[in-house]
Amino acid sequence: MKQARFRNFGEAQRDEWALIDARFRDYIDDAPRRVLAHLHNLAGDHHGYPVDRYEHCLQTATRALRDGADEEMVVCALLHDIGDDLAPTNHAEVAAAILEPFIDPLNAWMIRHHELFQGYHYRHFFGQDRHAREQYRDHPAYERTVRFCDEWDQASFDPDYDSLPLEHFIPMVERVLGRVPRGGLPEPLPEESLSEETP
Repeated sequence: MKQARFRNFGEAQRDEWALIDARFRDYIDDAPRRVLAHLHNLAGDHHGYPVDRYEHCLQTATRALRDGADEEMVVCALLHDIGDDLAPTNHAEVAAAILEPFIDPLNAWMIRHHELFQGYHYRHFFGQDRHAREQYRDHPAYERTVRFCDEWDQASFDPDYDSLPLEHFIPMVERVLGRVPRGGLPEPLPEESLSEETP
């Protein structure tokens, strides 16, 4: 069987779900390639910034790496703006959603909130409170998010910076996104263990 035959889930059989599960696991294994392909979509359009968003991501990751950040943090730095082209008004949510199953919850929080924390450096130009991040001062990820934004993210718009190429980061992305997702994946039950009550 190459493809399930059901027209709705009520008709689905165990062997069809086993097939779908196997294909799903292959799809998960290929996620790093698709994520990196999407990162390339940030190349070319700089939105008025001194560098395009692709270079900004490479530069942020390079700075984090050279500053001694661990591999997971470097991957967070590389992918923190990956949602820019799909969701420019809440890109941090998109990046956090991609990374969250594979990273420390505090790093996921950092990515989810980096846009607000980054605002310390520019919100006052728009009549907004640049200190809005202070509402989270007691959060356990506050300091790491400040460091991420102040030392790497906001500093990574330098056209003359010698960013490492994407190829340098590919193995890191593959290792982080290749982790078993938090909570694991459900395994299909063997045929003989299915209850007669199972529809």
